[in-house]
Amino acid sequence: MKKIYLIGLFVLSSIISFAQNYKLGKVSLEELKETVCPIDSNANASLLYKYEYISFEYRQDEGFVQNRKVHERIKIYNKEGFKWATKKIRLYNKSNANSENVTTLKGYTFNLIDGKIQEDKLKKDGIFEEEANKYWKFQTFTMPNIKEGCVIDYEYEIRSPYLSIDDIDFQYTIPVIKLELKVKTPEYFIYNKLLNPRASYIPKIKDLKENGSFIINSKNRNLNEYNRVESNFSQSKIEFIENIIESDETNIPALKDEPLIDNLDNYRAKLILEHSGTKYPNEPYKSYTTTWDDVTKSIYDNPEFGNQLERNGYYEDEINALINGENNTAAKALLIYNFVKSKVKWNGYYGFTTENGVRKAYLEGTGNAADINLMLVSMLRFAGIKANPVLVSTKNNGIPLFPTRQGFNYVICIIEDEGFTSLLDATEPFGTFNILPNRVLNWQGRIIREYGSSSWINLNSILLSNQSYMLNIQMQDDLSIIGKVRSNFTNYMAYNYRDRFTGISEEDHIKYLEKDKGEIVIESIEFENDKNPLEPVKLTYDYELNGAVEEIGDKLYFSPLLFLSSTENPFKQKVRNFPITIDYPVETKYLVNISLPDGYEVESLPESSAIDFNNGKAKFNYVIKENGKYLQLIVNFDINTSLILPKDYEYFKTFYSMGLEKQNEKVVLKKI
Repeated sequence: MKKIYLIGLFVLSSIISFAQNYKLGKVSLEELKETVCPIDSNANASLLYKYEYISFEYRQDEGFVQNRKVHERIKIYNKEGFKWATKKIRLYNKSNANSENVTTLKGYTFNLIDGKIQEDKLKKDGIFEEEANKYWKFQTFTMPNIKEGCVIDYEYEIRSPYLSIDDIDFQYTIPVIKLELKVKTPEYFIYNKLLNPRASYIPKIKDLKENGSFIINSKNRNLNEYNRVESNFSQSKIEFIENIIESDETNIPALKDEPLIDNLDNYRAKLILEHSGTKYPNEPYKSYTTTWDDVTKSIYDNPEFGNQLERNGYYEDEINALINGENNTAAKALLIYNFVKSKVKWNGYYGFTTENGVRKAYLEGTGNAADINLMLVSMLRFAGIKANPVLVSTKNNGIPLFPTRQGFNYVICIIEDEGFTSLLDATEPFGTFNILPNRVLNWQGRIIREYGSSSWINLNSILLSNQSYMLNIQMQDDLSIIGKVRSNFTNYMAYNYRDRFTGISEEDHIKYLEKDKGEIVIESIEFENDKNPLEPVKLTYDYELNGAVEEIGDKLYFSPLLFLSSTENPFKQKVRNFPITIDYPVETKYLVNISLPDGYEVESLPESSAIDFNNGKAKFNYVIKENGKYLQLIVNFDINTSLILPKDYEYFKTFYSMGLEKQNEKVVLKKI
């Protein structure tokens, strides 16, 4: 019996000795020796351990205060994983009394040097604080002495005066080996619980309850038997139930990015807790659950939103002079829109409420998105045009899953006048009617009309954008090719081209056009309508190209699209997890005219073909014809949908691959 007891004790002690120690700073030799993530050999880093604990502490003069404690241990395998050594914590920054703050922060970097563990402590010079705007600030820290193979281990705590709980992430772009979560909320505060329904990984959540209590100190002043005031101190213990959410997950796969995705965060495994109501003892239940109408009404009533639309004294004279004598609604709107774009520059900050107020932004010439676009709405209304603000959640803000003010972070303008409807955003110099920045093309916007009524509007553009290329090819005796390219871009394709190339030098423009196009020399470039958003962008240039024609025996081989053909297929993965998102429909057309060289004739041409995806949601047409000493190729590639679902991915991938293969098929010429 004694022998069995000793064996059992030995086994138990062995299990304990091999158990992972997740205490801050207790990094193991095994963690440092690890060279590859055991659940994802391609990972540049892995989250070895994450512990998140959210609780509410009662304070005599403040009420319940939220504490959020986070401990993360990250293994960095290579240089591509170094970015995980920097952490940015976002904090609400309303005022001193109502700000969130990091109260504790500790961190260590561990390296294995000559078989020994070396420890470097996070110091003050690695910690930074910056204000994003008047609502948000960031506390950023960068761990010291980062090397390939190191392990970083840090812990911080956030104190918040707010009852709302930020989303709790379970998934990252690196794998998570172990994650523990505990959320404790007093019974007085009711939260709706939602796991992201778009995520492919769904964590397991447990609901528990336990007893809690807090002490209230009281001070009473009474007259004693001698008619003197005495102070009596007393304490009351308040007992309540704490609702607990727990989760203990292992081996969570990385959230891997895919080409043409709207926002990867939309598909992250996370827990969303909505503060839906409060019920204190002996008091009626107070509901915070809202509708989108409630949300938009509260935003409209905000002085930094609705009141800004009523202010017009600061611009009256200039707008009156600007539109004097103009009666056409579209023409007046364009004059005012261009005036705002030239008068106030965007400072890069989002927001649906003004940062400094429209008047100050107007006088200083700079403002956030709300300063500019609420000013635009106000001026259009002043001119007698029916205009309203539209609340938007930008792509990087994701898609809200329930009604909340945080579901919006931006505002644009809509004109809904008789015979004329248009969306406008005056933050960008190259925008125009119904041409919005790409960041705004996300799901739906909420129109707020006068007095707070509201409705949804689809932000996905149905406006067709075109890019067309005319390519002339003339083959020389030395098999080099000379010719000219004429390009034309409309709507969003023009907007994106202007945004990328207007203002850069001709030399840099040419370098971009020559990049990854083989032995090409481009000259005589002409860039037209680069600053006029109402006209198509036109680009013309001459080129000389070497190495595009392959000579084998008495035959010549070349692809007739030359350097304009696409060679890289962005859709390489076997399985697609998330939808392919396309901001706007695009029509692409190539017209190629080829002058055959003397002494050669056509031996074979690629076959003309037409490929269809999903009943016209995408189409590819390839037609090539011979006409004496000339060849003419016409290629059309059209995408007419904004969303391709994962279930259609294999079909679309095949369609796209067939189009690429066709673009790169070769013409064969033989000597006469």
